[in-house]
Amino acid sequence: MDPVVMIPGLGSDGAVWQPTIDLLSPDVECQVGDTLSDDSLPGMAARILKHAPPKFALAGVSMGGMVALEIMRVAADRVARLFLCDTNARPDTPEQTTRRRSANAAMLATDDLAALAAPSIACMVHPKADLRVRDALLQMTLRVGAATYVRQNEAVMARRDLLSVLTTIAVPTMVVVGADDRMTPPAFSQAISEAVSGATIRVIPECGHLPPIEKPTAVARLIREWLQGGRSPQ
Repeated sequence: MDPVVMIPGLGSDGAVWQPTIDLLSPDVECQVGDTLSDDSLPGMAARILKHAPPKFALAGVSMGGMVALEIMRVAADRVARLFLCDTNARPDTPEQTTRRRSANAAMLATDDLAALAAPSIACMVHPKADLRVRDALLQMTLRVGAATYVRQNEAVMARRDLLSVLTTIAVPTMVVVGADDRMTPPAFSQAISEAVSGATIRVIPECGHLPPIEKPTAVARLIREWLQGGRSPQ
């Protein structure tokens, strides 16, 4: 099977994918892309491409899906398969931009990042999400830090409309979404799957915005299905 490059979402590091990676190991080679060092989605895409294998399968969650589409825009020939999880190809609405700016201001002003992050984590995950998942997300938020979160959020706000990329995708594509995602509701993923020729869509029950850490067993199963389905272009 192709090695899989996995891209984390906003305010995330490799921990968001680790439970899924653990379930795929050792027979699926996984590499987590660096989204913590750049101030634009194209910059993140370029860094990931620099360190990725010559040919790879590509999986992105949330902001990571946006970075994955940037990679498809500039280096589609290197991507064998595409897995888009709880993401959005459209630019922000004015209301979304306003919320992001408010979030950035709060992040830079707080002296208690843990207290500030708790309501956001509660919004991201399903109400039934395990407390260990919530704690892992909190610890991840503290590791990533406010400055990196703000830099990533600015990059997301500045993103181009990625809808035009969708119609150019010619590799096996799976679109996955948590049924109860309140941040990028299933309609966003449905629109992506309809725009990508031959794409399949899978909805994970009782799951919020971050399936790779909320429902790793389901995500690992879907990744195996995705990797084994059809033929990878040569």
